[in-house]
Amino acid sequence: MEVHLKSVLAGGGAWLHLQPGLIVARLKPCLRRRGGANSSFRQPLCTSGHAPLRRPVQPIRAAVRRRAPLSVWQRTSRQRSGAHIHASPAMQQSDDAEVPALNDLNNNSSKHRSGAQGRDGFRNQQKDSEGSMESPNLEFEYGDTDSLTAELSELYSYTEEPEFSLNRDYFEEDFRSHVKGRRWVELSVDDQRAYVMRLLDALEVTDREKRLKVARAILYLAQGVFDECDTEADVLHWSRHNIFLLYDMGIFTALLELLSMEIDNNQACSSAVRKPAISLADSTELRVLLSIMYLMVETIRVEMEDDRPEWRMAREAFKTELGSPLYNGEPFALLLFTMVTKFCSMSAPHFPMKKVLLLLWKTVLFTLGGFEELQAMKVRGREKLKLPPLPEDSIKVVRNMRAASPPASAMELIEQQQQQKRGRRSRRSAFVDSLEGDSPFAKKQPLVKQDSLDTYNERDPFKNDDARDEEDDGEDVDSGIEGEVDPLDRDVIIQPPPPPPPLRPPTDRVSFPKGLPWAPKVREKDIEHFLESSRNKFIGFTLGNDTETLVGLPRPIHESVKTLKQHKYVSIAEVQIKREEELQQCPMTMGEEEVEETPAEILYVGMLPSLSQYVIALLKLLLAAAPTSKAKTDSINILADVLPEEMPITVLQSMKLGIDVNRHKEIIVKAISALLLLLLKHFKLNHIYQFEYVSQHLVFANCIPLILKFFNQNIMSYISAKNSICVLDFPHCVVHEMPELTAESLEAGDSNQFCWRNLFSCINLLRILNKLTKWKHSRTMMLVVFKSAPILKRALKVKQAMMQLYVLKLLKIQTKYLGRQWRKSNMKTMSAIYQKVRHRLNDDWAYGNDIDARPWDFQAEECALRESIEKFNTRRYDKNQNSEFAPVDNCLQSVLGQRVELPEDFHYSYEMWLEREVFSQPIQWEGLLQSQ
Repeated sequence: MEVHLKSVLAGGGAWLHLQPGLIVARLKPCLRRRGGANSSFRQPLCTSGHAPLRRPVQPIRAAVRRRAPLSVWQRTSRQRSGAHIHASPAMQQSDDAEVPALNDLNNNSSKHRSGAQGRDGFRNQQKDSEGSMESPNLEFEYGDTDSLTAELSELYSYTEEPEFSLNRDYFEEDFRSHVKGRRWVELSVDDQRAYVMRLLDALEVTDREKRLKVARAILYLAQGVFDECDTEADVLHWSRHNIFLLYDMGIFTALLELLSMEIDNNQACSSAVRKPAISLADSTELRVLLSIMYLMVETIRVEMEDDRPEWRMAREAFKTELGSPLYNGEPFALLLFTMVTKFCSMSAPHFPMKKVLLLLWKTVLFTLGGFEELQAMKVRGREKLKLPPLPEDSIKVVRNMRAASPPASAMELIEQQQQQKRGRRSRRSAFVDSLEGDSPFAKKQPLVKQDSLDTYNERDPFKNDDARDEEDDGEDVDSGIEGEVDPLDRDVIIQPPPPPPPLRPPTDRVSFPKGLPWAPKVREKDIEHFLESSRNKFIGFTLGNDTETLVGLPRPIHESVKTLKQHKYVSIAEVQIKREEELQQCPMTMGEEEVEETPAEILYVGMLPSLSQYVIALLKLLLAAAPTSKAKTDSINILADVLPEEMPITVLQSMKLGIDVNRHKEIIVKAISALLLLLLKHFKLNHIYQFEYVSQHLVFANCIPLILKFFNQNIMSYISAKNSICVLDFPHCVVHEMPELTAESLEAGDSNQFCWRNLFSCINLLRILNKLTKWKHSRTMMLVVFKSAPILKRALKVKQAMMQLYVLKLLKIQTKYLGRQWRKSNMKTMSAIYQKVRHRLNDDWAYGNDIDARPWDFQAEECALRESIEKFNTRRYDKNQNSEFAPVDNCLQSVLGQRVELPEDFHYSYEMWLEREVFSQPIQWEGLLQSQ
């Protein structure tokens, strides 16, 4: 009876709102088929709670193949035609669910469940260890960076707090000796310029101590002369004013020369290598210089509405200067990359790596551009190649997404199965009696639980309201999906609510989103594969890459090809690959390629000789800063610029240092993740093989397992970590009086719902993982081999739409390899993928056809890609190559008449060379006459 009952009452949650007469009318065919009302409703149940006779469970592959595309389009067409589903008020308020299985479980997953106190206590322990299912929606807006104040405060460690007053003292000492009776904010612009010029001259003295004092005075100016300000806004205002003044006076170039001197200071490097413990004192000069340069880059990079015209011109000039090879023939970012590699090779362990990475990230962000600039560059690039415009703005689509409820944990599934075994027969009898009675509403009816609706929908997220489909496929749908609960087996009796009025106003309807958030895409290769299989099936032969000839194919295939071509998407990368193949095949006819000198191109040319060293160094730092990494004796020490000279004595000092160390590591992870993502995205837009070259180095350096190791932790506790002390953050600490710190205030942390930098880092790492594995079968299999599915599924507990989107993308590409059992147990995740991830019209991700036909040959795929990359790099960047197409001089007189440059010592030893190489060697003159 259960199978027939569900087949009749199919159609999402709409059956709950039918009038009682309609329900009985729908049940009559079942009653007749099963031998009358009494025999069907009184049929005994098995001990498991199911009807004794059932059809065998259909494979999930066939169910998804048959149901998935149909239900999406039927649901969309039904919404457009004006049909609506009456839902409870809680469901009406949710407008983020296209697929019914993804309704919010926030307020009903454990709140309304009854159970023993012991079980509740155990659940609380489980929530503390794994993160709560009822995590709140995170009001997080993804961007290039955090707010300016937050980015400036993360430059300084809490251990550096005493140096703020030191900078002020050195400035005031020098300032009072030159300017009498006035403060800095009272000077005219000309007087300020004159004083900065004196500081610039003093930077060139040979005395190291005097140079450091002058540098600290300049740092105090860049920090906003905070001793003369009353509020944080005043500090930021004067900091911005002073930094543009410093740049205009040429301070940055002078600082760059000093930084190069400090990097090449072998004495400091050797003394740091010999020291058993490195502290802040070993990197004082470097930290002061890097702090000034970071403040200048970050402040000038951020554009304000009230900026003066000369400031806007200075910003563009500074951006061009940083991205051009003006510093020893290479961009400024390469100097910082060199510092990273020297630090990781243990030759300079005293480098303040957090400041270096922050400055490197902001330099790349400033010179190459952020994510919105990337989107604009992509639009211009498509216009230049005469490609159709993008179907949507991905940044806007992601920002408008709303988070879905995370899937149920194992403990909750066990509890649901226990509830399923208790009282099933009584609940079903009560439900059936209510249907058989003359007045189903004579008894007191409980309220319909929203999560009961969700669970019913979760049983089959692809149900539709077509009566013919209900009768034909009703038994196939009820396949008993593991890990999901029948609504009839819940501990609440689901009863039909009062009949709705005949005409409901439009405001009472459920506001579903119109269609899916992403427009579907189809590659040219997908159309070719579809036509190849269709021709093999109907004609018996193929036509290669011909996508226009449809002779001999049936009409539905014509319509399918037309639909596929309507959604065909040609990427810039495909055009670049095709162009590169033509240049490789026809180098003479195609001629020289015109390469635009963009900032990304200049940076790639500079990084190319040592790219593998840079990538390995960044991943070493990421590994050392990851919270899941264990301290090892041979690992690099990234705490050189946070540990004080004297270790803490009291408990309060130890707590403060512990928070500072954790914060330090989080900032390093944030900088590296953002830097790698920026490089990947810009190189992919500049040329696809530049992106593939960096990606392959990341993969060979074990970036994929490293990121998975990072996420193999309690990700909710990492995102909600409170490793910050608000009263010690700049500029708050230099404006307000310092309150007395206690252990309670340190434990409390800030009042924010989440840590912005940690959530930002997690999203960046997920995006990097997506970049590395997209359309790469061998790398996708690496995700499967490393068992990433449970790790990624735990990350879905974070209720932030953008993070969930990239987790679902990673799950989608490996779903077909996880097996039927995994798909059956994770239907809620599958429905979330349908709702939030872009659809490929002929992608078999949900059921996995012909998996065994594609062997996992990692080496062959990567070697083929590496060969294409090397050909590209050789053709474009190896100017000294001995090409077979180079002209050859075959005239004897001109060859002998060429002037050959010989070394100086050859003139003194040429006689010996003649004797050894010519006269002493026997010459077989007869051999010249013999034919070869």
